[in-house]
Amino acid sequence: MTAIELPTLPLEHVRSGKVREVYAVDRDRLLLVASDRVSAFDVVMSERIPHKGAVLTQMTAWWLRHLEGDVRHHMLSADIDEIVGELPALAPHRDSLAGRSMLCMRTEVFPIECVVRGYLAGSAWKEYSTHGTLAGESLPPGLRQSERFDPPLFSPATKAEHGHDENITMAQMSTTLGPDVARELERLSCLIYDRGRDLASARGIIVADTKFEFGTDRAGEVRLIDEVLTPDSSRFWPAEHYQPGRTQPSFDKQPLRDYLDAERRAGRWNGEAPGPRLPEEVVQATSARYLDAFRRITGSPLTIAEGL
Repeated sequence: MTAIELPTLPLEHVRSGKVREVYAVDRDRLLLVASDRVSAFDVVMSERIPHKGAVLTQMTAWWLRHLEGDVRHHMLSADIDEIVGELPALAPHRDSLAGRSMLCMRTEVFPIECVVRGYLAGSAWKEYSTHGTLAGESLPPGLRQSERFDPPLFSPATKAEHGHDENITMAQMSTTLGPDVARELERLSCLIYDRGRDLASARGIIVADTKFEFGTDRAGEVRLIDEVLTPDSSRFWPAEHYQPGRTQPSFDKQPLRDYLDAERRAGRWNGEAPGPRLPEEVVQATSARYLDAFRRITGSPLTIAEGL
């Protein structure tokens, strides 16, 4: 398995994220292209993870199709034939773009990450274990690491261009966006999480937490944007191995994180860019995790038509 290097496209380049390249199509549409880049501990690695961009794009498209009855979204198409039909200038790059490209509506993006936590993990566990709080607000005492929240907690965060997002309270979110918008984003986030949690559970996967982004279209309608319920935006755990009171194995970058943790403990990496060289077995093991998550969630392997 080899990763794909993205070509230079004959479109206006809007910005580069850690994973995605964003291009302007016209005043109403954007083209999002997910690369095989991977980051960990806020450092983008030099190596690429084969098929990662296709997994993120096609899993997002799969979820958006399943959520269409519940929430408006920004996807117009993730089918390369339809995209090239709309944008013939991309035809020479069809093979490189297949599976990892999404034609989307432009939206005015809300500057908030809408996080829903079904389990006490990640930054929430770090804050709780030190202070007994989440975003400065008290949680019940005696909770264990990876313990389930019932009901799940809506936990918004600021969007950081660099470094970590910062957890904020619902009151802070309301001040930023207005109370009506804040309540609507909370409602939509919890609704999507519930749908995703139930479907993933039937496939043996726990969605421990996830984050969503929203924006408004030209008509002022709220739309779900960016990636949705992927291994990069969510914490997926295999249900058969779940045990509260400890960290859980996950369907994402765990092989990469484990390797980097070992390099830091051995004093071979200081935790800052550039990252250490990744052995081929770490690259392939990480790729396998993404492909396994796709297969288990969607019920099908990633196919050649979707970018393999």
